[in-house]
Amino acid sequence: MTSFDEIYDRPDPRGFFRALGAWGYQTPHHAQDVFRRLVATRAEGAAGVAVLDMCCSYGINAALLNHDVTLAELYDRYRSAPIVAMDTAELIEADREWYAARRRADAVSVIGLDAAANAIAYARAVGLLDAGFAENLEVAPPSPELLAATRPVGLITVTGGASFLSPRSFRPFLTDAPAPVWVAAFVLRTGSYRAIADGLTAHGLVTEKFGPHTFPQRRFTSEREQRYAVDAVIAAAEDPEGRESAGWFHAALHLSRPEDHTTTFPLATLLPDGPREWI
Repeated sequence: MTSFDEIYDRPDPRGFFRALGAWGYQTPHHAQDVFRRLVATRAEGAAGVAVLDMCCSYGINAALLNHDVTLAELYDRYRSAPIVAMDTAELIEADREWYAARRRADAVSVIGLDAAANAIAYARAVGLLDAGFAENLEVAPPSPELLAATRPVGLITVTGGASFLSPRSFRPFLTDAPAPVWVAAFVLRTGSYRAIADGLTAHGLVTEKFGPHTFPQRRFTSEREQRYAVDAVIAAAEDPEGRESAGWFHAALHLSRPEDHTTTFPLATLLPDGPREWI
């Protein structure tokens, strides 16, 4: 796969939107409606629910969850001439005002977790994250501050980076959790979610895959990348026809919950019929 590592830990997200916009990256667009539905369900009858966004990068999921903006509008904003001309300090000030003016009345607390310290710092500075932690739980245990901040979490979200995670990254937030936690992850079809799902099972969570729908992630950057994806999907006993064969990475949505929640809140009633059209 093409590496975009250089765009994930810059002082601000302009390089992210420029590089990934060229290939139609859109997973957060599909996640926006899904996560809003899940947050609303988790909040029913509760005093409040917080979200932990893992591999949160620049806080894009938090921006889309809590503000009246679309991913397409974010692409337009961060690639526009006036924004490109700003330095990072000017952009942070402009973004703080821009997001504050679009904050939704039903906004919820979002805690961000990512190994990229610069991305976390930006998301905190502009007010997208209520708390943010630049920690890698694959290599070190969570800080006491992270554990304390995530006690109210009722939903863990992932739209990118699942392939870099193992059950180890989820375990601290599920062990002795004061209330049931749901985990919603968009996972590329070129990889397996089995190890993580098995790890969640150890904490009493049942994982359901939202099929047969899949969600376009981005276009391939080369024929070689497409061949890799098609071969990987076939090896996973999935059908690439009309998806990877048509030139796009696709992700599947996995939702993990306590077993009794799967019957109280059936998957089919929680989620949209399929991916929202990308415009």
